[in-house]
Amino acid sequence: MTLTELRYIVTLAQEQHFGHAAERCFVSQPTLSIAVKKLEDELGVALFERSKSAVRVTPVGEKVVRQAQTVLEQAEAIRELAKEGKDQLASPLRVGAIFTIGPYLFPSLIPEVQKLAPQMPLYIEENMTETLRGKIRNGELDAIVIALPFQEPDVLTRAVYDEPFEMVLPKGHPLSREKQVDPSVIGDLRMLLLGEGHCFRDQVLEACPTLNQSFHNQHTVTEGSSLETIRMMVASGLGCSVLPESAIKNHPSSHLVEVRPFKAPRPMRTVAVAWRASFPRPQAIEVLIQAILSCQSKPGLLES
Repeated sequence: MTLTELRYIVTLAQEQHFGHAAERCFVSQPTLSIAVKKLEDELGVALFERSKSAVRVTPVGEKVVRQAQTVLEQAEAIRELAKEGKDQLASPLRVGAIFTIGPYLFPSLIPEVQKLAPQMPLYIEENMTETLRGKIRNGELDAIVIALPFQEPDVLTRAVYDEPFEMVLPKGHPLSREKQVDPSVIGDLRMLLLGEGHCFRDQVLEACPTLNQSFHNQHTVTEGSSLETIRMMVASGLGCSVLPESAIKNHPSSHLVEVRPFKAPRPMRTVAVAWRASFPRPQAIEVLIQAILSCQSKPGLLES
């Protein structure tokens, strides 16, 4: 049993395709297939079910793959320990963020990280919370930026800033005459929300009880695929919506809609960074957090 073989089975479990797994491991498909079969023969169990159309992990294979991932992480930790004294900021950091944070955070975050750690480029990805959860757990990402609450075994989180929500209205809407909007009134409005699976949708429903009631009554709610799609539908007069402040501040399309803050207590979310407790580059995580805090402290997208 070798680390290479363990890496092969972890990658194959993620891809569920021999060809794709071989590409990720930079080997030929026969090489990977032979190595996986050799490990199965050594263990005396089948780790994968093979068919013409799919490769599936067996129940015992799932346990072996989880342990293999732990072993690979520990091996990486040993390598980092062996390099003690060398720069933890000299290799790429793989960072994911949810769709309602990434597009508004990354443009200001990347220059801040470059100032603090010029030799640490960022690999960035935007996805839904549950997908990012799986990728941080299996080591595909080093850190993720999500909204609390977020709990995952052996994953640490640190809250970095609170972000208020704001009401977005079509031009000339009656509520635009108000300086602040009472959250209790929006249950009677035609509202635009993100679709199923987006955590921001759940946060808005939780923060606005009257909207939550309208939603469950299947009344006055239309779904959109992204915050930008929703913004354009509001601008066209289809309805109203609630957006996080970072999606509004200094946005080039903000002039197309009316924006009003909510009355206190303002609905908001807490944004946090999450990373595996075993991740061997704590200095890189600290740089990421400090860069986000620096973005927040400057006027602009993350002003709160």
